Amino acid sequence: MTIVYFVRHALPNFDNHDDLSRELTAQGLKDRRLVTDFLWDKEIDVILSSPYKRAIDTVKEFADAKRMEIKCIEDFRERKVGESWIQDFSQQAGLQSVTSFEDFSKKQWEDFDFKLPGGESLKEVQSRNINALHQVLETYPNKNVVIGSHGTALSTMIHYYEPSFGYKGFEGMKNLMPWIAVFFFEGIKCLRIEKYNLFS
Repeated sequence: MTIVYFVRHALPNFDNHDDLSRELTAQGLKDRRLVTDFLWDKEIDVILSSPYKRAIDTVKEFADAKRMEIKCIEDFRERKVGESWIQDFSQQAGLQSVTSFEDFSKKQWEDFDFKLPGGESLKEVQSRNINALHQVLETYPNKNVVIGSHGTALSTMIHYYEPSFGYKGFEGMKNLMPWIAVFFFEGIKCLRIEKYNLFS
């Protein structure tokens, strides 16, 4: 059996609008301890991550403590929203129904093909993340794997295996940073997914 521990990153600095370099806040850095404590006794073999700093840094404390390398996988990055920050979308794109991140998220979950100029649809995000996951499963069979991830990207992967997990599921975890979903596989067949609120 292959067990994949997807770690949704800790609290980032939302004032930094650059996806690649957005760092964790002081609270986010503190909350990494929740991830380290959760993973400590799981006999992890491999640590992978999205290339985005907030995802890497969320699993870095654990990696450093275990003296393990973090390997970045480009296709595990978060969904690209569009060409500019979300507050600017309604004016630039002329979309009266998209005036907030919540509106945008709802619209994307209602229509998996919907995207803003320069952005990605949830179908595209799901496809590249699932393809990357399949490559991980083929590369590390019967291993325990940690993957630093993101809220939307991770939600689309859960939805792939659990179609009932949609916008309500995403809404239920979107303010939980960090958050962990554990996938259990035989080959590339997902047997079950367990979800963990580290703050409860």
